[in-house]
Amino acid sequence: MRRFPAEFEKQSFIQVIFPHAGSDWADYLKEAEKNFIDIITAIANFQSCLVVCDDKAYVQAKFQPNKNIRFVQVRTNDTWARDCSTLSVYEDGEARLLDFTFTGWGGKFDARLDNAMSRELAPLYDAPMQTIDLILEGGAVESNAKGTLLTTSECVFNPNRNPHLTREQSIKLLKEQFGVSQVLCLENGYLAGDDTDSHVDTLARFADESTIVYLKCDDEEDEHYSALKAMEEELQGFTDQDGKPFRLVSLPFTKAIYDGDERLPATYANFLILNEAVLLPVYNDPSDDKAAEVLSGVFPTRRIVPIDCSTLIRQHGSLHCVTMQFPEKVKLTI
Repeated sequence: MRRFPAEFEKQSFIQVIFPHAGSDWADYLKEAEKNFIDIITAIANFQSCLVVCDDKAYVQAKFQPNKNIRFVQVRTNDTWARDCSTLSVYEDGEARLLDFTFTGWGGKFDARLDNAMSRELAPLYDAPMQTIDLILEGGAVESNAKGTLLTTSECVFNPNRNPHLTREQSIKLLKEQFGVSQVLCLENGYLAGDDTDSHVDTLARFADESTIVYLKCDDEEDEHYSALKAMEEELQGFTDQDGKPFRLVSLPFTKAIYDGDERLPATYANFLILNEAVLLPVYNDPSDDKAAEVLSGVFPTRRIVPIDCSTLIRQHGSLHCVTMQFPEKVKLTI
C-alpha cells in the first residue's frame, strides 16, 4: 500500500540548493546568497537542512558550524529544489523516493543538471530511489496524507509536460504513483509572472488533512480578482476522500510588486511547514502581518517565522519553491 505523506507530517530534513554564478541569480548574487542564508539558518533552528552547493567550500565558509546544516557538492542549473528534488512516498510503511522528470517547467529553461541532481544525491539518502518516466514538479502537487491530491489543471495537463497522455491517463498515473484515491484539479487561479503554469503551492495548500489555506484577492480592480474568486468557489465545492467539505482559510493578497514593468508572483501561500515552525515569505508589504496572523491561527502549535523574500521573488519564485521536505523515515547518510 502506497501513501503520499503530507508536509505537515513529521519531517527528517529540508533540502535547499544554494545560488551560484552559473544560475539566474548571477546579476545580484550577493543579495540572493543572503536570502538563502536567512532561509537555511531559520530551518536549522528547528531541524536538519541539506545544502546542495556548486562549490561546497565556498558555501560552507558562509555559515557558522551547525550540526543541523550539511553540505554536498553537486552541479545544478538553478535553485528550485521544490521542483527538481525527489518526492517521497511510503510503500507498506517504508520510505521510497520518486525521481520524476524535470524539464524547466515545460522546456522554458535549461534543466539538464537539475534533472540529474537527485540521481547524484541518491547515495546520501537511506531510502531506495525510483526513476519515474513522467514530467512532474513538486510544487504542482499537495497531499492531505489521507488519500487526496490537490493540483491545477493548467500545470499537470499542460501539453508542454506530458503531451502523449490524456487527462484521464495523467490522473490514473498520479493515483498510482502517490497511492491516492482522488485527484482534485483546480481549473482557475494564476499569478502574473509565474513561470510554472500555476503551481498549486502558489495558490492553495493543505495545512492539515481537512484544512486548505488559499490565496484570496479582494481588490476588484486587480487582474487576479476574477480568477481567484472562481478558484475560491471551486474549493468551496471540493470534498475530501470521505465526501466531507474542507475547512477553508483565506490568505491576503500582496500589493502589486514589479521588477521594472514586469509584475512578480508574490504570494503568502508559498510558506514552508517545518516540524515546529512555519516559514512565511514576506515582501515588506502592508499585508505581511495579516498573513502571519492567519497562519498563527491555522498552525497554533508551530512558530510563525517571517522571511523577507523580496530578493527571492525577483526570480519569479518564493520560499516554498526553493525548499523540499523529506519525511521522517528518509535519513541522511552524511
